[in-house]
Amino acid sequence: MNQGVFKLFDIEEKQSTRNPAAPFTTSTLQQEASRKIGLSVKQTMVIAQQLYEGNVGSIPNHTGGLITYMRTDSLNLSKVATSAAKEVIEREYGKEYSLSKPRVYKAKSKGAQEAHEAIRPVNMALKPSDIKPYVENAQYRLYSLIWKRTLATQMATAKIANTTYKISAGKNEEFEFQSKGQRIIFPGFMKAYTEGSDNPEAALDSNEKILPTIKVGTTLNLEKLDLEQNFTKPPSRYTEASLVKKLESEGIGRPSTYAPTISTIQQREYVVKTEDKKLAPTPTGEIVNSFLVDHFPEIVDLGFTAKVEEDFDEIAEGKIAWQKVMQHFYGDFKKSINEKEKTVNKEDYLQVRELGIDPKSGKPVSARVGRFGPFIQIGTKDDEEKPKFVAIPEHLNMDTITLDEALFLFTLPRVVGQNEAGEDIKANIGRFGPYLQVKTKFYSLKEDDPYTIELPRALEVIKQIDEAKAKATIKEFPEEKIQILIGQYGPYIKQGRKNFKIPKSVEAENLTLEETLEIIAKDPKSKTTAKKRSSTKKSTAKKTTAKKTASKTTKK
Repeated sequence: MNQGVFKLFDIEEKQSTRNPAAPFTTSTLQQEASRKIGLSVKQTMVIAQQLYEGNVGSIPNHTGGLITYMRTDSLNLSKVATSAAKEVIEREYGKEYSLSKPRVYKAKSKGAQEAHEAIRPVNMALKPSDIKPYVENAQYRLYSLIWKRTLATQMATAKIANTTYKISAGKNEEFEFQSKGQRIIFPGFMKAYTEGSDNPEAALDSNEKILPTIKVGTTLNLEKLDLEQNFTKPPSRYTEASLVKKLESEGIGRPSTYAPTISTIQQREYVVKTEDKKLAPTPTGEIVNSFLVDHFPEIVDLGFTAKVEEDFDEIAEGKIAWQKVMQHFYGDFKKSINEKEKTVNKEDYLQVRELGIDPKSGKPVSARVGRFGPFIQIGTKDDEEKPKFVAIPEHLNMDTITLDEALFLFTLPRVVGQNEAGEDIKANIGRFGPYLQVKTKFYSLKEDDPYTIELPRALEVIKQIDEAKAKATIKEFPEEKIQILIGQYGPYIKQGRKNFKIPKSVEAENLTLEETLEIIAKDPKSKTTAKKRSSTKKSTAKKTTAKKTASKTTKK
């Protein structure tokens, strides 16, 4: 194969045109921010909210928000926006890149709120480079994405040549290779912006490669030759971007619900994000999914949410009464819940994998999934002694963990050593992750392994955390269990597990105990707690009175 030369003997080209993607809606902004700048859906909405509110640095000659409202499914751009975009395009790129009349987009989704605008910069003349020195990097990158996309929607159509290069090889030119791709004749809107893809590899297979311009007869150097056998691949896992796209295409939810939906399934650990940013189901997620599919198939059906959204639209239009919709749903749903509580056996949904026998106790060792995720259990519920439990760390998988690995997890808690006062330093793993413990004090381990951490490193971690806490502490009132601390957003009061804001007009360093208690008393959280206590006391008093009355009646 290496003998002879590689020569370009033919070029096939078909010219085509390409139009820019539509301006951003909530869902397309979330997708593109995920693809191009690696933001999660939740991060995108938080930063977009900051840009909308103008919660950024002080920008010269500009006040207020930087973008229009970011919760929208409209593709409309106002005449003011398109006119401003035209001026910027001609100034930045030249008149050949502008349009004679604005390009108009129409939303395909049913019920799209066309009265709103798409997401765009408030002032098209305010370039990303103008704001960069005054805003955070993430704000700059998202604004830049919106500015470029909006500008591209009003730029000239790109002219592309779909090209196939035919290459001969071998001693007698008996082998033929092809390289397919594109050649840009006129970049048009691509000069400013091109849309990202959920699957870059698939994009390259779809003739998205840009080929160099070379002439027929050119001799080519062989740099690399890959021989591959292709197999059918299963559908790839969803990323946050592709999941938003799927939700939108199925009519599930509204622009404002995509971010909380995707955040919730991650917070509850039904899915985890892999290294390549794919969303993979956890054992807990698989159990919950199996249970819902078996017992509530009509609720988890893709069409259910879309149908509810249609009902809500009809309610808004006055076509049906909301009471009927709610009665129709909750009547059957409540009946089904009551039935399942009596008939469903939780044991049917326990994922259990037997690993072997513990040589010390002679009891069975198994990997299971519980309320807080996968864990190892020694023993059974039928034993006289309670079974022993330990959580399975993230780097191990319940489907592959071995007996030796499982038994090793039970070496915690372990005494790492002693501090200068002769107090034991213990390493362990709790519900919120690995930690060190000295008497009643706990120190979270962010990077170190509780199974292998040695005494010198443990003392170093404890010292670092103690020093950080000392710097963050302004004052303490131990008898009332009150601390005045410095947090991410400034000084605040901490009493037990509750935090209280300190008014801006008050100097935290000068607060007395009386003033601190007054701030706590005036806080709405304190009033709510007081009401709950009062309500509880009244309820208890009523129950006590009722019991006494019943007792007297019985005696009579």
